[in-house]
Amino acid sequence: MEYPENYELVFQAPAVEDDVVVVHRTDQSGAGGYPIYEDETGIVRAEISADGEVRMMASGGHQAPDVPRAVRTIQP
Repeated sequence: MEYPENYELVFQAPAVEDDVVVVHRTDQSGAGGYPIYEDETGIVRAEISADGEVRMMASGGHQAPDVPRAVRTIQP
């Protein structure tokens, strides 16, 4: 199955505008067998299924990442 190269993860922010994080596909797969995506810093990591289901992954100790309220494919 072919997976998109990039997604936007949209998080609810306390301010007026939402936080949007762009993540890129890595060569790794998660526990569900789907690709792992991460942002440029490697801090935001998520396993994203072909149906757009997201499982956020902690990238460091004491991290409890929020689940995004939306996931959008970025078209090339």
